[in-house]
Amino acid sequence: MTQDTSTGVASSIPRVGFVSLGCPKALTDSELILTRLRAEGYETSKTFAGADLVIVNTCGFIDEAVQESLSTIGEALAENGKVIVTGCLGAKGGADTGVGGGNLVRQVHPKVLAVTGPHATDEVMDAVHRHVPKPHDPFVDLVPEARAEFRGVAGIKLTPRHYAYLKISEGCNHGCTFCIIPSMRGGLVSRPIGELLNEARALFESGVKELLVVSQDTSAYGVDVRYRTGFWDGKPVKTRLVDLAEKLAELAAPHGAWVRLHYVYPYPHVDELLPLMADGRVLPYLDVPFQHAHPDVLKRMKRPASGERNLERLLRWRAACPEIVVRSTFIAGFPGETEPEFEHLLEFVREAGIDRAGCFAYSPVAGATANELPDPLPQALREERRARFMAVAEEVSVRKLQRRIGAEMQVLVDHAPALGRKGGRGRSYADAPEIDGTVRLLPPPKASRTLKAGEFVQARVLACEGHDLVAMPL
Repeated sequence: MTQDTSTGVASSIPRVGFVSLGCPKALTDSELILTRLRAEGYETSKTFAGADLVIVNTCGFIDEAVQESLSTIGEALAENGKVIVTGCLGAKGGADTGVGGGNLVRQVHPKVLAVTGPHATDEVMDAVHRHVPKPHDPFVDLVPEARAEFRGVAGIKLTPRHYAYLKISEGCNHGCTFCIIPSMRGGLVSRPIGELLNEARALFESGVKELLVVSQDTSAYGVDVRYRTGFWDGKPVKTRLVDLAEKLAELAAPHGAWVRLHYVYPYPHVDELLPLMADGRVLPYLDVPFQHAHPDVLKRMKRPASGERNLERLLRWRAACPEIVVRSTFIAGFPGETEPEFEHLLEFVREAGIDRAGCFAYSPVAGATANELPDPLPQALREERRARFMAVAEEVSVRKLQRRIGAEMQVLVDHAPALGRKGGRGRSYADAPEIDGTVRLLPPPKASRTLKAGEFVQARVLACEGHDLVAMPL
């Protein structure tokens, strides 16, 4: 057990260090594990050295993420020595011979206590129990630390109090040639809709002002169960994205909260969400992972839609809901990408008016079938195309942001030290946390006017700074 440095007496409550790496979907896995740990009476440690054991939830999608995960595992082993690894990297294979067999983590760090893949809460808890037995009293200290807040049915959340992620499904049925997520997270498994709505209600009642819906493929929610009818509060409701969005909007309305949708593939039924957005019930914001626009590149990627249909659908969305903001990610320099194909992509970004765009220079991922495609591009050319893409994307984004100057917007305050006397920082409906821009709030003109994190404020946009806005609270 850990040593209480203030008394010199060994603590009877085991402490677990925790590191969560990767995307919001991995973060929700971490929240579930921490909820189980806390329910069983374990405490969390802010340092590796002060813990009886460390859990590292890893990411294994791209090379940079793999290296960060392996480095973090090594640091935890050096400072603590007892480490359990979970997450996507835990499912990643390495060479078939040598120490660790075919598991990359064990090959690099053979001293780890256990390795599991993603969404493996039971396996992680079994490993914890083996190496640090749970306390005798399962109700010891159920109140989490400030950064990990317990919210009833929703469990522990690692996000700030005013926003939270709701993961609606696990896995993916696509076979994109650049991606290995299905091999690590498996095929699509949709969560029961009643379970999701109970969690959402608990989050809103606990003070959440923004619910961010995430998954590997949000549009496919319910496909695996053929959109079967579930029940919530004694009433039937279909396991389907549009039905889920309608119910989330109903739950959010009494709290004045936002519902934001991420990882939405542009399937035809997504059109049915637009009335909800036009009416202000769901944020007019869609995070759509297009990846490219040219049909031939999309075919080599084995993406589920062609570029022409994507553009047509986007134009329909904007006609139905002029305020809609579309963010997306793209890959530049995919194997075989010609200069005309790349120029086609740039023209798509301009014509579609992608509000927020990110771009990766293509990077081979071990195990991805794209590695076998002919005509790979040199690294320098891939990076050069990424830079050209981002220049065009910024032109489009800034032009659209400048149109907001003079407008009034609702802003969710994220940070406001000293009650905002020196201003603060927040986000509009067009800005998801961590990935989009922000709104820099100036000090309120009246001394009596204050700002507080987690509250909404009306503000007038005065200027734009790159991808961010500057606004005066009203």
